[in-house]
This record gives sequence, structure tokens and C-alpha cells, in this order.
Amino acid sequence: MFVCLWVVLLLLSQYCTVHRGEALGFLMGSPINLQLGWPTPRLFPAEQLAKAINICLTNPKTAAAALVYGPDLGYTPLRSSIALWLSSFYNPPSGPIPLDRIAITGGASQNLASILHVFSDPLVTKKIWMVEPVYFLACTIFQDAGFDGKLQGVREDDHGIDIEFLRQALAKFEQEDNTTKPSPALKPGANYAKVYRHILYTTPTFSNPSAKTMSLSTRQALIALARDFDMLIISDDVYDWLRWPASGAFAQKLVPIPPRFVDLDRASSSPGSWGNSISNGSFSKIVAPGVRVGWAEASEGMILRLSQNGSTRSGGAPSHLTSTFLNEMLVNGDMEAHISNTLIPTYRMRYDVMLSCIKEDLEPLGVRITTGADYTETNAGEVLPVGGFFTYITFPENLPDPAVIAKRAREEYSLTFAFGEMFVVKGDGGSSERAQQSFGRGARLCWAWEEEDAIKEGIARLAELLKVMSKEAAVVTHAVKH
Repeated sequence: MFVCLWVVLLLLSQYCTVHRGEALGFLMGSPINLQLGWPTPRLFPAEQLAKAINICLTNPKTAAAALVYGPDLGYTPLRSSIALWLSSFYNPPSGPIPLDRIAITGGASQNLASILHVFSDPLVTKKIWMVEPVYFLACTIFQDAGFDGKLQGVREDDHGIDIEFLRQALAKFEQEDNTTKPSPALKPGANYAKVYRHILYTTPTFSNPSAKTMSLSTRQALIALARDFDMLIISDDVYDWLRWPASGAFAQKLVPIPPRFVDLDRASSSPGSWGNSISNGSFSKIVAPGVRVGWAEASEGMILRLSQNGSTRSGGAPSHLTSTFLNEMLVNGDMEAHISNTLIPTYRMRYDVMLSCIKEDLEPLGVRITTGADYTETNAGEVLPVGGFFTYITFPENLPDPAVIAKRAREEYSLTFAFGEMFVVKGDGGSSERAQQSFGRGARLCWAWEEEDAIKEGIARLAELLKVMSKEAAVVTHAVKH
């Protein structure tokens, strides 16, 4: 046995020596980052922002309104502009979005924490359910809110979430939890009129990291389930604007994405109800992360209560000054023009390059694109959109764990990407186990940060590494057999 192991190690050493030169050739190039989910700085609309800033701050009336503490719900002109903008983009089934359903936030991450401050309690809220693979940095926000040990993953299927898995998990938990007495709340009841028993966190459209989009039937079923179990769906709706036809498609009509959870909730809720969903929006992906402005949309009661959290009551709406600049960009059309004329064409070209390179360089090596099923059927002359920032790939079984692949890619090929294990729900052993059979065998690749040439080179480096590792695996297998 020891002789066999020695032979394997010797053969591997000889092979790696022969191919080290190939790896060093890639090391000579610049680092390539296909992990970072940020827009390329050259895409920031600095000129449009500068124009908006000048207009706002040279107008005494607008400047005075911008430089004081903002109203709790946020800068009213921006709330109004967002309501009109969202109504035009989503065409909600219940009609135009009322102003009272919109509050200004400090971005999606800040607002996620704020939602938990107001509508959850670590003793009353029993579980945080997170669609896996999950945007991993969100886990820490829930842990900060007192939910460490209460995060539980819900596996994805090809339609974005396994509804039956969630239904059974909720029913099992409630059956077991009924044997215990309810815990007293940590927060004073008079100030926290609605605290949800369960919370679900998801990105239903062009999901981070899986790139899947939930179908209408899946969304409808999830809303019904949320009502049955007193669950709040927190939906990160941050990539919806970044959509385009798939490569090679030139149809006359781009099929719209399904209605959001808040649209479905609003259409079927009784007047005055709290509702079971809240939409978390952000300008980070469509203007720039540094503006730190977002919005929340939900029932009027939920939006009003959200605006009454302690930090807002003390200091006014977050990002108030920047809100005035973004409102100017919305009103004068610069934001829509930036999305349509700069972001979408750029990201579409990068997406096409990445998908083409994956098909040409990686698929022959056994790599698969695993971004789910189409969310609806199309008719003649129609095409489904793709979009967002990411695609997800799965490595073949003959290769080592993706964490090992990522480590070697970084150290030997100056290539960085996010691998499957990173997207496990923190503290959930079941999520780790499921990862081994599903998303843990994959990686998320981002096209938002790098330019087209770097994307081509990055996929080429990954392909070269996979070829090396496949040959290494073959050497080991051959040596063990003989």
C-alpha cells in the first residue's frame, strides 16, 4: 500500500513539474476577478450625478430641503418618482403604486437590518428561512439581529425554490414547537404591533448566486404559504432592470419578469392588512454602490412602521442628501438613459462573451451551466430575458472539491471566483450536507466587474486549470488501479 502511494505521489510530482510552466504563463498576467459583484467603475454615471448635484445644490429651495434632517419616510419627491418609475416598469396587476407604499432606505443591506429591527424578535420569530445557495453576506445581518442558530436553508429547484421542501419543514417545525410554551417577546409590544413568526429571505429574479428566476406559480404558492405560517418574505429585487434577450435572440417582444411578491400580495390582501412581503430595492446596481440609497415597498402600514424605527426617528431618513440627486436623475431621464444606453448593452456583451467562452472552453470538460428552468413559456416572436450579474456553473464529479479548484485558480492562475461552499446557510448543518449533492459542486461567475477581454482570459485560465486537474486525477486513478 505504501509503495502504491509512493508511486502515485512520484507520478503526480513529475506531471506537475512538466505542466508548471503552463501555470506560470498565466501567472504573468494581471489578476482577474470573476467573484466581485460590483459594477465596473467606468460604468458609474459620474457626469450625470455631477449635473444633478449642481442643479440640486445651486437651487436654494432644493438645497435647503436636502441639507436638513429628512422626513422619516424619505425625500418625498424621490418617493413619488420611484412610485411612478416602478409602476411603469412592473405594471402591477393592482394598478399604479401609491406613494404611501414607498419608503427611502440606505440600500438593500441597511434596509434588511432595519426590517429585522422592526418586524422580528429573536424570541417570537422562530426561524429564518434562506433560499440556498444564499447570498452569504446576508447571513451575518441575520446573526447580528439575534438569529444565530436559527438560520435554516431551503433548497432551490429549477424554478427557484422547492416549495414542498419548505412546506414540510414549516409543518414539522410547528408540530414540534407546539409542545413548548411561547416565549415572551424581547421588544415592547406597544411599539411593535406586528412581529412575524417566520421570515424568508430570497432574491427571486436573476438570483444571487444561482441566477435563477422564480416562476409565477412558484411565487403565488410561496405567498399562500407565507400567509398560512405567518411568514414575512423579504425579497431583494435589485437586479430586475438589468435584463436583455439571450444571445442570438432578436425577438420583437421581451417577455416581462413575473410579478413581484409585493405585487401578488397587494392584489390579494384585504385593505389595511400588514401583508406578508416587502420588496427591498437599491440603486447600487444601476447607479453606483457609493450612493447608498434604496427603497422599500410594502403595505402602507408596514412602510409607515418601518419609517418609525429608532435610528430613523432620531436622524431622519438615511441617505437624504443623495436622495435629492437621484431624484433629479430620475426626473430628467438620465437614470433611465444610463440603464438603457450604457448598462444593458455593456452587460449584455459581457454576458454573451462569458456564455460563449463557457460553452467553447468549459463544457467540453464536463462543466455545466445550471441556472434553472425557464420561468414561463413563450409564444412566437417572444423571448425570455437573461440578466443580473451572475451565472452559475457545476463542475464534473471527477474533479476535486470546488474550494480546491478555487484555491489553485487564485494561487497558480491569478483568477478569483466564488465557489459553492461559500453559499451555504451559516449554522445549518443540513445546508452543508445538501451542498455536497447540489450547489456545493459549483461556482458563481460574475460579468459585472471585468471587461470582455478579461472575461475571455479568465475562462481560458479556468479551462487550463481544469485540464491540468483532470489529468492529475487520471494519473491517480491509473496508479491506484495498477
